[in-house]
Amino acid sequence: MSGLPDIKIGPFKRAQGSIVLPGSKSISNRALLLAALSSGTTTLKNLLDADDTQVMRNALRSLGLTVEDHADNVCVVEGCGGRFPARDADLYMGNAGTAIRPLTAALAMQGGSYRLSGVPRMHERPIWDLVDGLRQVGANIAYELQEGYPPIQILAAEIEIKDVVKVRGDVSSQFLTALLMALPLVAKEPVRIEVIGELISRPYIDITLKLMARFGVVVSCPDTHSFVIPAQISDAVYQSPSSLSVEGDASSASYFLALGAVGGGPVRVLGVGSNSIQGDVAFADALALMGANISAGEDWIEVAGVKNTSGKLNGITIDCTEIPDAAMTLAVAALFAEGPTRLNNIASWRVKETDRIAAMAKELKKIGAIVQEGSDYIVVQAPQSLSDWKSPNEGIDTYDDHRMAMCFSLAAFGPHSLKINDPNCVAKTFPTYFTEFAKIVA
Repeated sequence: MSGLPDIKIGPFKRAQGSIVLPGSKSISNRALLLAALSSGTTTLKNLLDADDTQVMRNALRSLGLTVEDHADNVCVVEGCGGRFPARDADLYMGNAGTAIRPLTAALAMQGGSYRLSGVPRMHERPIWDLVDGLRQVGANIAYELQEGYPPIQILAAEIEIKDVVKVRGDVSSQFLTALLMALPLVAKEPVRIEVIGELISRPYIDITLKLMARFGVVVSCPDTHSFVIPAQISDAVYQSPSSLSVEGDASSASYFLALGAVGGGPVRVLGVGSNSIQGDVAFADALALMGANISAGEDWIEVAGVKNTSGKLNGITIDCTEIPDAAMTLAVAALFAEGPTRLNNIASWRVKETDRIAAMAKELKKIGAIVQEGSDYIVVQAPQSLSDWKSPNEGIDTYDDHRMAMCFSLAAFGPHSLKINDPNCVAKTFPTYFTEFAKIVA
């Protein structure tokens, strides 16, 4: 990526103000695909304008759809009634997991020939659980390089659902999301999907189900690991709701909420609150467990410092199954806590934009933190004294991972300034992050 050079920030003592959040990435890319598959025209408001959503929009255009961007983050999508106009396409998906996974499933239902590839890191992110699920219904998908990973080739096939469709849920919830969104296109009879093993990130599945319902397909959940898609009575399965407003991004909110805790606050985020359909709003609950002063309304959350007279957060042990992305912010907030913070059930970090457990451990140690990492957990303890805090000359590496850059901006509230390498990687989901950050800490 080009753009911002490496930047040096801090040290900061105070953070206060408010921010209007960009649209949720998870909602934006789901809504774009559902709007494309539906009958009718859908106006999407507050759509996230970032690399990942541009990947989805460009892919839909390559598939023959009309996707028009307008001012003020409005996007108008002309639906195709479930069948993409292009029967052949070579699609570049960057490193956008929320785009390549559901689009793969939708394309497998089309009866065309498609290729999907991405950046080198995307070719290291597993997709075999989704492909295995799609092969159960007759999809013809081949791996181009390494078994189980993109690039992939999708060829025309006879799709027939003869039995329960099974999919693992312990690597990424996006595989289940992809099947849920795609299988209604061929559901002549009710379709049952069963999750094998643990289902991580359940709140992201809830986002999927609520958005599908907005587009006219209501999925029932007879138990925690089963999902039943009703039989569809027409070829045009999804129906446009005409317009849909995208919530602010709850994962992006986590950085500013944490700023309100470590920087005294008050810091208020606008666009998510008690009415949010995003699981990452639970980050505020985790921050409250660490001792932060939290208040919230229907569409806002505010943090005003901490309750402890020491002015520090307290370390916690927490299951992060349902907030894997926002949990990264807790790891850096732990620099400002008394006692260790242990984040459990974060194995999914290993297969994200980078190996986030390894990357987080390495960069926190550069600052002077005491860190222990495992296959599915990380323990972080603040530097033991002011003299133990470091400002590494080589800077904090971000691994082309937007969340690494945004998380480590919080570390500039330590005693030293901090250099962030390749800060422009935030363009993946929040291009103006450091501009908004500067407004809060100025």
